[in-house]
Amino acid sequence: MDKIPVPPVGPDRITIGGDTSIPRMISGLWQLAGGHDEKVDIGAAANAMERLIDSGLDCFDMADHYGDAELVVGKFHATSSRNMLAFTKWCPPENGIKSFRAAEQAIDLALRRMGQKQITLMQYHIWDYSNDTYWHNLAHLRAMQKEEKIKHIGLTNVDAAHLELLINTGFEIATNQVSCSVLDQRLVRGRLASVCEKYKVGILAYGTLLGGFFSEKWLDQPEPQDIDSLNWSLRKYLRFIRAAGGWEPFQGVLRALSAIAQRHGVPIAAVATRYVLEIPTVSAVIVGCRLTADSSKYATRNLDAFSFALSAEDHALIKQAQHALSDIPGDCGDEYRRRPFLTAAGDLSHHIKDSKDDELSKAIATGRRIEYSTGSPWEPIAGYCRAVRTGNHVYVSGTTANSPLNTSIPVLGGHSARSQTVAILDIISGAVKALGGTLSDVVRTRVIVRNEADCEEVSRAHGWVFRCEGVRPSNMLIVANLVGAEYLVEIEAEARLGFKDVLCLSS
Repeated sequence: MDKIPVPPVGPDRITIGGDTSIPRMISGLWQLAGGHDEKVDIGAAANAMERLIDSGLDCFDMADHYGDAELVVGKFHATSSRNMLAFTKWCPPENGIKSFRAAEQAIDLALRRMGQKQITLMQYHIWDYSNDTYWHNLAHLRAMQKEEKIKHIGLTNVDAAHLELLINTGFEIATNQVSCSVLDQRLVRGRLASVCEKYKVGILAYGTLLGGFFSEKWLDQPEPQDIDSLNWSLRKYLRFIRAAGGWEPFQGVLRALSAIAQRHGVPIAAVATRYVLEIPTVSAVIVGCRLTADSSKYATRNLDAFSFALSAEDHALIKQAQHALSDIPGDCGDEYRRRPFLTAAGDLSHHIKDSKDDELSKAIATGRRIEYSTGSPWEPIAGYCRAVRTGNHVYVSGTTANSPLNTSIPVLGGHSARSQTVAILDIISGAVKALGGTLSDVVRTRVIVRNEADCEEVSRAHGWVFRCEGVRPSNMLIVANLVGAEYLVEIEAEARLGFKDVLCLSS
């Protein structure tokens, strides 16, 4: 087997989770999921991994839905005695299945496919924060971590508020995998970078090369008009480019990267990668790899990112070009949860399926009173339910950050009033959704805070949630005692459905 020529420099290394050394460039195997190469030769792909490991790129990232990616790792282990790191993901649909058995089956399947006894990093993706399935599944992953089936738990596409919520609830999170590039600055312009720095969570950055758009091939070229003619990666990142202001501002950034690349004698891709590597909270970048005979050639070029550093002049040139860009909407990961969906399909059709409740639709159409309960033992005792819908009105009972995990975690958000507020509004969101609405339909909230010192943090969390929804409900906030010493916040909400457009007036 021909070995890849040893490059002048190898990738830098960094530690995640306190004890696991990884290269700062990870080979991402999402291209094996389809939309790039329809058929994967598992044996040849495993051989290609050997060549990458020769260059110091001994870490590979995959997922349960990345086609044969986990099987390629299994083939590698069956035919090679060399050490390597394989990170994978579990992205289950939120279909009401919350059992430990289902989670264990998913992890055991990944272990069998990869031919391993332990998964170094199992990353979990949350589709809907208002669905409590993820709390159960992360608790199951933690139980399997204690059984040593999993070494570290990570997340994918989780925003700052929910990463902080999970950590304050007691989960140890090693990494968070999110989009980050010269074009996509949500990591550093929002709260996520500071949250990661505070809690020592490593960012694994993908989308650094915009699926290949950050390259000489696209410099001074016209915008692709037929998005369906592109591979999945380019389709996805063309949507990012359009969300960031369009083709012309993107070309301005590309020209700036080209000028810097010429100054350092490296490809444009190396400059784009270097920029992200120099963000303090970024542990590693994930670069797409098809595991073909050409992978070693691309690896040599990619490693150029470790052969230089950006100067102050370089950063100033990039910053100047970025001024023409628009901010990508929302926080990291929002592209999977709210419009605009910046995915290959432009929606979530490749990921999750919509489900319609015919019984609910029928009840609404016939004018019935609809009561939504969560199964809390207090609901029948005290004679209430979580929410009631009559006509187009939805009334949500006073809600605390009560944990769905019973005694193992008494309260969501721990001792953080801010995180408890985020958890409460997720619960309220779930109740309103169950009755046919969304948080954007909420017209009034009443907030009760135990400690006056927490009022600002609670208000900021409340403001962030409704800013994401594009509405500002009327609001009351008071300080009062709450039942249960662990509860710091309680919120009641009312929604009116059917009003889609907002007219903002001011005095």
